[in-house]
Amino acid sequence: MVATMTQQTTATPEHIEYVLRLADNALILGQRLSEWCGHAPVIEEDLALANISLDLVGQARLLLTHAGNLEGKGRDEDQMAFLRVERDYRNVTMMEVPNEDFGRTTLRNFFSSAFQVLLWEKLVKSSDSELAAIAAKSLKEARYHLNHSSEWVIRLGDGTEVSHAKTQAALDYLWPYTAELFAANPTDEAIAASGVGPAWSSLEAAWEGVVLPVLGEATLVVPARTPFKSYGKFGRHSEHMGHLLATMQYMQRTYPGAQW
Repeated sequence: MVATMTQQTTATPEHIEYVLRLADNALILGQRLSEWCGHAPVIEEDLALANISLDLVGQARLLLTHAGNLEGKGRDEDQMAFLRVERDYRNVTMMEVPNEDFGRTTLRNFFSSAFQVLLWEKLVKSSDSELAAIAAKSLKEARYHLNHSSEWVIRLGDGTEVSHAKTQAALDYLWPYTAELFAANPTDEAIAASGVGPAWSSLEAAWEGVVLPVLGEATLVVPARTPFKSYGKFGRHSEHMGHLLATMQYMQRTYPGAQW
């Protein structure tokens, strides 16, 4: 993989943006999941969430390095992760909202991993050979994340009265944010035309085919779509993003260039 890291030196802005969306989704969700370390409801889930977080940060490292090489400005993974300002991050808003409780965290992991499995399956055939290699590695991890989170969604939704109520509240809160995953935009159209990857909008039907049966088995009621739109992948983030970045970037900004 290392040998192909510098394969592209004239990437289009859309290509760089597309890779950054993948990287930032992984990075920001990984950061959120790291907040559970030492706080999960049982020790097995403490370890599981920490490991999922590490998987996501590992994916982000590869993707940010690739994005930096495509950009050609000499920025490495640390600079890409820690020295950008809020508006330069391209993660969807769902990844940055607070964990709130185990139900919301589990449901977000389920929505995200269902999407990632479908996306990585397409990206293993990308015309960008480095991205295809990252996708092949990440697909294995995403399949585990999907299996883990779907089992928990069913267990919580079809569990006690309290667990059902909390998971339903999490679904009511998160469902509007999922629309951002599939909103059509020029970047996706250009990437699909170039063969680098699929337009995210093309995955919506397959995603619902994965998600809706699990929600049904969990006895959860899917809310109707609303006019609400979020625009994190365009750099327009929620009020939560600044607080998250303040924590995530603290060490690098306090001690610039510090190395372990």
